[in-house]
Amino acid sequence: MSTELPSLDLGEIRQVAATLAPHLVRTPVTPLQGHTLNALLDPATRVHLKLELFQKTGTFKARGALNVAMQLTPEALARGVTAVSAGNHAVAAAFAAQAVGASAKVVVQRTANPARLAAARGYGAEIVLADDGTQAFAEMDRIVSEEGRTAIHPFEGLHTSLGTATLGLEFIEQVPDMDAVIIAVGGGGLASGAAAAIKEVHPDCAVYGVEPVGAAVMRLSFDQGEAMRLPEPPRSVADSLAPPMTLPMSYGLCRRYLTDVVTVSDDEICRALAVLFRDGKLAVEPAAAAALAALLGPLRETLAGKRVGLVVCGANLDHATYADLLAKGEAMLG
Repeated sequence: MSTELPSLDLGEIRQVAATLAPHLVRTPVTPLQGHTLNALLDPATRVHLKLELFQKTGTFKARGALNVAMQLTPEALARGVTAVSAGNHAVAAAFAAQAVGASAKVVVQRTANPARLAAARGYGAEIVLADDGTQAFAEMDRIVSEEGRTAIHPFEGLHTSLGTATLGLEFIEQVPDMDAVIIAVGGGGLASGAAAAIKEVHPDCAVYGVEPVGAAVMRLSFDQGEAMRLPEPPRSVADSLAPPMTLPMSYGLCRRYLTDVVTVSDDEICRALAVLFRDGKLAVEPAAAAALAALLGPLRETLAGKRVGLVVCGANLDHATYADLLAKGEAMLG
């Protein structure tokens, strides 16, 4: 399968980065230090956070969505775009459409966080609510068929991965001597691109993906050797890391570039979220705490004493939900 995959050439990644740069934030990197972290990790382990929560739209997804939108012909731009999302991708698609002068009609499940719905509307999107994922995809297909809009997929596609590769390129330029990077995995759109850029620049840097135990479809795909669908609906507090399936390109690129994929529990994610609040003074969504959860959990011994980069991928969450998750994490820290 790997021979059929497109190449994410470093020169092309750099070209995409230059094209997107006027529209995006080159998000900062900061060390994570503090008494709580020191009690949980080998003291020689050094942690650097890529603060993608400060990206436009509040998550990394702006990168891939914008790169896709910038490929559209004038005729396609006139018809507009659509997307299906649990929330964050809807915001990104709306942002990308606004940036290129197109309209956006996005389909979002009714369970989506209200902060994400408000953000998508803020970028000018028309929101269509669906009862579940199956209905949402069917509605998006109807919009494509009847209105001629272009669908921007949440994680599958060459231009999506090239867009997210710009994050990996920034990170490895900002911290060139990292031993390992940990990236949260949903469908693999972020990991497929960011890992490619990191490995192209620094082949000896290990890159790990991390998924919630209740939505470990990339881990399943790695085990089976092909893109898979979960046998049961995914469940996790990190709803943006819970697609029901992987798809061939994003899976294949993850398989090519990731060192391994590990899993963490919802409790571990909440604990890591509380550590980021205590020591990093960061209020993030659960998906953005998954990388730290992996470092504190399944990768703790493997990466002891190493220089480790964590992608803090987003922070689109309403205050009430965040407060509940933070309270759970704080209770676990004691």
